[in-house]
Order: sequence, then structure tokens, then C-alpha cells
Amino acid sequence: MTVTGALDTLVVERRDGIVTVTMNRPAKKNAATETMWRELAETFTHIAGRAEDRVVVLTGAGGDFCSGADLSSRGAEGGRGEGGRGEGDRGGGGRDAGGGALERMRRVNASCLALHRLPQPTIAKVRGVAVGAGCNLALGCDLVVAAEGARFSEIFARRGLSLDYGGSWVLPRRVGLHRANELALLAEIVGAAAAAAMGLVNRVLPDAELDAFVDDWARRLAAGPPLALAASKRLLQDSLGSSLEEALEAEAEAQVRNFASADTAEAMRAFLEKREPRFTGR
Repeated sequence: MTVTGALDTLVVERRDGIVTVTMNRPAKKNAATETMWRELAETFTHIAGRAEDRVVVLTGAGGDFCSGADLSSRGAEGGRGEGGRGEGDRGGGGRDAGGGALERMRRVNASCLALHRLPQPTIAKVRGVAVGAGCNLALGCDLVVAAEGARFSEIFARRGLSLDYGGSWVLPRRVGLHRANELALLAEIVGAAAAAAMGLVNRVLPDAELDAFVDDWARRLAAGPPLALAASKRLLQDSLGSSLEEALEAEAEAQVRNFASADTAEAMRAFLEKREPRFTGR
């Protein structure tokens, strides 16, 4: 396993094509500072250009995923970040409602866009709290796997704030508009079982089983065909903004690229030879 150094708020580990990105401010329930947003954006962008990185697992240190933005991080890299109270430094309010605040939000948005633009499959492994921007950071991953004690919340309204970090885009796609309204407007804390029932997460497991389950999914994805998986991700993300005709044309173009790839040829040979394929991303 290799570990990337020189990061203040993240730990990045690589093993067998699996990249694990761990938000590492456990004393603050991994509340995100401007440094963390920047490091997430840079890390995701770097991973996107590495063919050897096959799948990304995003998680948090110390038993929590992410308690949102650090309320006290404006002008300092400390912060409270306790439970849902981590969600806060969004740049609004009368003191700084101009260009500086908007630029801060755009820097936050850069990390969200970098996550959604990753061609590799992404898995959020969630323990503890995932609230505010931390909730939408988890929901921005392709797959969300939660421990039984995990808690989710679009907590913004409790702080006098509106949705951000892509919540207005991802929530209706995950759970439909009416349920999205419920989550955003009431800002309730949702347990893992309820989150699974409404479609926010893919699986809920006992805490002791979470790591092994995510490792299994990550290994399976890492062994998959990178070009085809990236194409399927892109097709699904674009589908709600496409007509059926547009979706079919995009599928056809992607399939033509697949049939011209070495990976599809390898999959056909492996099928005939009754063995597992070995994909290279070419």
C-alpha cells in the first residue's frame, strides 16, 4: 500500500487500483475547512488522470464521515465541527455577502465538480455523521454504504442556510422531488435504515462488517473494465437531461468505442476461454 503525503486534511492510500481518500480531522468530526475543499478538489482531479486508479473510496477518520463545513474556518483553520454544527461557513450574511463570499463558494463547488467528474466509480463509506455539505459529499458518490449507526441530514435550514455542494441537483435524482423537499425543508436527522428505505444509500451494515463489504465492492470495481464503467457513469449522469433519442445515440457512440477497445476484445476471449478477463483500460 502506498500513502500520499504532504496533505493537511486528507490521507490518500493506494492499493491494487483502489484509492482510499480519508478526510482526516477526527477531533472536529471531519468538518471541512477551505484547505480540505482545496485538497479534495486537487486529489479528485489528480485521480481522474491516473489510469492505474480504478476505484475511489471516500470516508472519514475517527468514526464520522463529515459534519459539513467548519463554522469557524473563515479566517482560521480551526473549528467546532461538532455533530451537525460543523455545517456553516458558506459565505453568506451581511458582513461578507459580496464577491469574496461568492469566490469562497466557488472554491467549495470546485471540489464537488471534481468528485462528480471522476471517471472512476466512487464509493462513500459512511460511519457517524454525514450532514450538510458532508451529506451531499457522500451522495455525490456513485455508491453509498453506511454503518447501522450512520446519520444523514440536509441540515442547512437549521443554520439559516440553503442547500449547497450539489444537494439541489443530487437529492431529486436520488429520492425524487417530494422526498427531496422533505429532507431539505425540514432538515431532520435521518438514521441509516431510514436513509436506505428512501433511497439515499445502497446498503446498511453492522459496523463490524462495513470495511469488508466496501473492500469487496471496491475490488470488484477495480477488476472491472475502466472504459466501459466510465461510459456507464457518464450515460447515467446525463440521462435525466436527455431525451430517449439522445440517450440512445449516446449509448450507441459509447458502445462503438467499447467494441474498438482492447478491453472488450479481452472480455470476449475470456468468455470463450472460460476465465476471468484482465482489463487494462485500453
